[in-house]
Amino acid sequence: MRSIRETLHVIFAYSEIPLLSVPKDASFADVKAAYHRVLLQSHPDKQSGGTSSSTNLVDIALIKEAYAVLSNDERRAVYDSLLSQRTYTTTPPRPAQVISLEEFEDEAMGNIEEDREGGPWRYPCRCGGSYSITTELMDKGEHLIACNSCSEVVWVGYEIMES
Repeated sequence: MRSIRETLHVIFAYSEIPLLSVPKDASFADVKAAYHRVLLQSHPDKQSGGTSSSTNLVDIALIKEAYAVLSNDERRAVYDSLLSQRTYTTTPPRPAQVISLEEFEDEAMGNIEEDREGGPWRYPCRCGGSYSITTELMDKGEHLIACNSCSEVVWVGYEIMES
């Protein structure tokens, strides 16, 4: 039998979204109803063609583990604690789009110029904020740049030219 922490890490590793999709303050009855609903939706016999696949079996095992955690007060408290401490250091953010550095504007000069150094260069985000990249970030090889107003991340395409 796995420990609570091992179980939760397995659930986290295979699922970026809550398996049972219940709110944090869901009652036991809500958790049980969600468990039955999701279990029926994921059961191999309910899949098109009636074929059993290892993917479905893994999903069912995770659903059962999620229910075991959320239906037990002690395990649920540990789950809530780990969820609040969860960081995404193992998986980098996925960029929304790839943007060439040539599309960025120099903060002081307008459009980027070939010989201009320093920056920062900015590109508008759809939220109204902006992405900003500097020579220092490029020297470090940083390509993933976050918006200063929302959680959106873009990949900035550039090549470092040796002088």
